[in-house]
Amino acid sequence: MKKVVVGLSGGVDSSVAAYLLKEQGYEVIGLFMKNWHDDSVTISEECPWLEDSNDALIVAEKLGIPFQTVDLSAEYKERIVDYMFNEYERGRTPNPDVLCNREIKFDVFLKIALQLGADYVATGHYCRKGTIQNEDGTETYQLLAGKDPNKDQSYFLCQLSQEQLSKTLFPIGELLKPEVRKIAAENNLITADKKDSQGLCFVGKVHLPDFLQQKLKPKKGVIVEVPSDASQFAIAVPEFHNEKEKLAFQAEKPIFSMEDGKVVGEHQGAHYFTIGQRKGLNVGGTKEPLFVIETDVDKNIIYTGQGKTHPGLFRNTLFVKEDEEHWVRPDLALKEDETMEVMARIRYRQPLQKATLYKVGNGLYVDFQEKQSAITEGQFVAWYVGEELVGSGVIS
Repeated sequence: MKKVVVGLSGGVDSSVAAYLLKEQGYEVIGLFMKNWHDDSVTISEECPWLEDSNDALIVAEKLGIPFQTVDLSAEYKERIVDYMFNEYERGRTPNPDVLCNREIKFDVFLKIALQLGADYVATGHYCRKGTIQNEDGTETYQLLAGKDPNKDQSYFLCQLSQEQLSKTLFPIGELLKPEVRKIAAENNLITADKKDSQGLCFVGKVHLPDFLQQKLKPKKGVIVEVPSDASQFAIAVPEFHNEKEKLAFQAEKPIFSMEDGKVVGEHQGAHYFTIGQRKGLNVGGTKEPLFVIETDVDKNIIYTGQGKTHPGLFRNTLFVKEDEEHWVRPDLALKEDETMEVMARIRYRQPLQKATLYKVGNGLYVDFQEKQSAITEGQFVAWYVGEELVGSGVIS
């Protein structure tokens, strides 16, 4: 009997994952990760992890599996929360869920599971794992999209390595969400009707500006509205000598200054805002809502444009630096000057988009067939071949 440690989060997905593994004959242990109890940075009035750990315990008792809680709050603070503050300070927008999977669930947690003698860890993620048998007897693992198109969570796992995948199981990847709830209900699991958590990976509901304000001090700055006919959007396209020059040109962000528009309001800190953001600007009197098209954290200015079709929101091409490029399938990694046709997304729920990868000396260009809205530094771009997620990178 192989031993599996399941990350029981107190939600329906991980509960059913544990149930299915037990049915398949694995020896299952439930482990709840407690990732936060730092009162110096309050997250919300309610204390969601207490209720969640309680639900996880009740599920474990119902399934007759051993259960324990591990406190990973020190690692979580260092690897996720501090990283988030750092990124926001630099004017980038991190994705804590992707990081939490790479750094906590499939690293710290995985190591604890292996110390407990586990062969695998399992989570309630909607994705699947494929295995390719190589001629030399080794195996290559694939990260495949979940069967439920509404719930596919492969994007959140886009930073996993072969080593991590080799030790991981995704028991509910073949199921649709309603099927998961049905299994939970049929087996009287307390989590059957529990709402999906929307909070920051394991921490609960976060009002981000409030959260950030506790470490990043507010500082007043101006909001500038840039008209859609500003000169930055009408630059003549030069002649290019090669593809690399063209991509570099397309990936360049327009540079704005105060003179490019008019001051329409004030904000409490450019580092609280992200490209494409509409809420929280509190500027009225415009025909269409304002969207953030650029933030300048050094000068503390937010540049905005009217309407979701404003040209300042759109670009075809993004760049990933060499050291922030990651291949789930290292055997498919591109060499310099090589290209690859892929489907890609720059945020979790986005439908996949046609794109071409171009490998250059210092990184990788992702060139989309259609212009993309709100390409945001610090977020992850993930690329797929068919239903397999083969690589990802931080948007630079």
